[in-house]
This record gives sequence, C-alpha cells and structure tokens, in this order.
Amino acid sequence: ADEVLIHISQDQEERARFRSRQKYLADMEHNLIASRKEGRAEGRAEGRAEGRAEGRAEGEVAGRTEGKLEAARAMLADGIALDKVIKYTGLSEEELGKQTNTP
Repeated sequence: ADEVLIHISQDQEERARFRSRQKYLADMEHNLIASRKEGRAEGRAEGRAEGRAEGRAEGEVAGRTEGKLEAARAMLADGIALDKVIKYTGLSEEELGKQTNTP
C-alpha cells in the first residue's frame, strides 16, 4: 500500500485520477444515503396512508354493525320475533345474543 501511495503521489495524472475516484465514491455514498432516506420517507407515508384506510374501513364496519344492533334491540324491545330480526338485520343469532343479552 505504501508503494502505491508513493507511486501515485509522484505522478500528477495519477493524483488527479485518485482524487476523481475518491470524489466519485463519495458522491455515490451520498446518493445511496439520500436514496435510502427518500425510500424510508416514502415507505412511512405509504404505511400511514394504508393505516388510515384500514382504520376507516374497520370503523365503517363497526359503525354499520352497531347500527344494526341498535335496530335489533329496538325490534326485540317491540316484540318482533328473533327470526325476523335476524332476517332483517343480517346479524347472526350469536351476534344478537352477545350484544343484546337475549338468549
């Protein structure tokens, strides 16, 4: 390694090539780091967007289910038969039993 350094330091053209190569390597490392940061930022943004969409979808499903349960409670309170409540709400007997505390 010392012999190469001595050889390079004596030849102006070799020194210029060496500096050019070092600059190229430094630029490549900088570009790689910048690309990683950009990729991470894009990934985080994409993940947040997907998370929001999933949360909204889950919230909509929960809201629809809660609305059906409220209707079912009212129907049962008015004396409508369980089989009709199941038919009109689309809820299962199990779901109704858990949520309305009816057998």
